[in-house]
Amino acid sequence: MRWKETDYSGWGRAIVSRGRIARPEKLRDLMQVMAETPAPAFGNRRSYGDAAQNTGGSAIDMTRMNRFLGFDPETGILEAEAGVTILDIMRNFAPRGWFPAVMPGTGFATLGGCIGNDVHGKNHHIDGSFGAYVDSIELLKPDGTRLRVGPKRNKALFNATVGGLGQTGVILSARIRLAPCASAAMQVRERRIDTLGEFIEAFDASDAQYSVGWIDATATGNQLGRGILEEAEISETPVASPIKRSTSIPFDAPSILLSPLVVRLFNQAYRSRVPASGRDIVRPMQTFFFPLDRVHEWNRLYGKSGFHQFQCVIPPTDAEPVLRQMLTLIAASGRASPLAVLKRLGPQGGGLLSFPHEGFTLAVDIRNRGNVADLFRKLEQLCLSAGGRVYAAKDSLGSAEAFSASYPNLPAFRKIADQVDPGRDLETDLVRRLEIRGRK
Repeated sequence: MRWKETDYSGWGRAIVSRGRIARPEKLRDLMQVMAETPAPAFGNRRSYGDAAQNTGGSAIDMTRMNRFLGFDPETGILEAEAGVTILDIMRNFAPRGWFPAVMPGTGFATLGGCIGNDVHGKNHHIDGSFGAYVDSIELLKPDGTRLRVGPKRNKALFNATVGGLGQTGVILSARIRLAPCASAAMQVRERRIDTLGEFIEAFDASDAQYSVGWIDATATGNQLGRGILEEAEISETPVASPIKRSTSIPFDAPSILLSPLVVRLFNQAYRSRVPASGRDIVRPMQTFFFPLDRVHEWNRLYGKSGFHQFQCVIPPTDAEPVLRQMLTLIAASGRASPLAVLKRLGPQGGGLLSFPHEGFTLAVDIRNRGNVADLFRKLEQLCLSAGGRVYAAKDSLGSAEAFSASYPNLPAFRKIADQVDPGRDLETDLVRRLEIRGRK
């Protein structure tokens, strides 16, 4: 199996690593790689920070292991290799009346990545996170042993694998339960929201299966927290209009494109696109769930230095005052981007390190310039003070102390991961930085 020495990064492009990458296409190739050089695996590297990186070491790119292995049209149970993307699943099975029960923000996330990060979607408050729909996982341990884990088989290892950031073995394949869908379209209701308090009330009052808010992170004063709320259900009838062709960003954008003035003007125009009275619209499923995927390599809009994302969840009792403080800090920093998202989350899932728990999650992209780390430390402390936590899949600047304080199941996770991987061959830069496996 050939290794390639290369520079690579997560989607945020703010942290670049150099190391050896192998890209196995078949199981025998992967088995050979792991026998010679046990290493962490990654998918399409859509995690924003350094979750998929192993600086100076080796890593395994699983994107060529992307085959469908079996499907039951009666139950909706799909078995697929870890490199299959969520978009692959949606495109192939939505026309047949089935689609992934949980959709992350990008269709380019792989099945293995969705399990390893226990991703959530716009329906978490009702349907939970991705791991709730996984019936079983086939793992390859660093010693070459293959085993199947699930909610009823090797349950402890299953719970450490869901949301476990690849630390319990390489995910080879999984069986997941798809959800039925009447069509591959969504009936969407859009309306303007004027304040953060109104946003919280609107989420609490909504009975829609899918809901998400875009927030103008440049707004201050009486307009702080304004934005657009989208509520949606699966449409009973297909969408009539075809999906628009994707565009691509061919080069790194100049810094002026995301200057405070340009971002503020863009946000004002973006909010104004929705009439004051709101509107109802039918959208293709792909467009609703993965709006940014229409622009390939949109991360280049942040320039050569890339960007970081801060995403946290705040318990509902303290959500409004804490989110207000966070948005005030972000607006005052002059680093706000057009991408700021608010969602309502439901109860904690079964994964030992699963991010979502009851409350509200805020995600904000921030360009990598100036003293970004100082802003992140302040946001992180506000999150911790409210009993919240930061999402490792999006993190690139968080602290080990904050992670340990906000993930109470960390000691149990470490014990299981150390049993599976005593040599710590599967550690990544993020795992070391946040001391998820503990200090050596």
